[in-house]
Amino acid sequence: MRYDLNKTKILAPLYLMAVVILQGCYSFTGSSLSPETQTILIRDFPNNAALMNPNLAQQFSTDIQNRFLQRTTLKGAAENPDILIEGEITDYAITPTTISSAVNAPGGNIQAAQNKLTITVKVHYENKIEPEKSFDRTYSDEAVFSSDLDINAIEASQVKVVNERIINKIFNDIVANW
Repeated sequence: MRYDLNKTKILAPLYLMAVVILQGCYSFTGSSLSPETQTILIRDFPNNAALMNPNLAQQFSTDIQNRFLQRTTLKGAAENPDILIEGEITDYAITPTTISSAVNAPGGNIQAAQNKLTITVKVHYENKIEPEKSFDRTYSDEAVFSSDLDINAIEASQVKVVNERIINKIFNDIVANW
């Protein structure tokens, strides 16, 4: 393979310029939090949904706390935190999305071929260092799955997927400010 020195001389400065421009546009720390922001308190999220999943509140609360404590330099605080995150789970629903019918069944039975799990969470975010960034928002996400799954399989796998997506949205809105 032949090496073209002239092409390299032209492209190298362009690559360098692109890196400098990108670095100026985006902080590679990935955080938009003020350096003065050092502590966080994330209260438990109670499950106030009509349909109850007995493990949902604890699982969601633990997962969101772990996300912030493991992926930021923030330290947990029991009182007077720089950042306060609290809220509640307001909806947990499993609904049919795709209907199938059993052709040979008497009466033409209709059943769900796929179901959808939807979880909705209200979040109150308070930033004492930068109060203008504080907000109250509702986050929701869903996962579609086969109707063949039993309730234990749904709660073991699909709930984890939906929780992860909601926590990603919350984390990005607070830390990455996307």
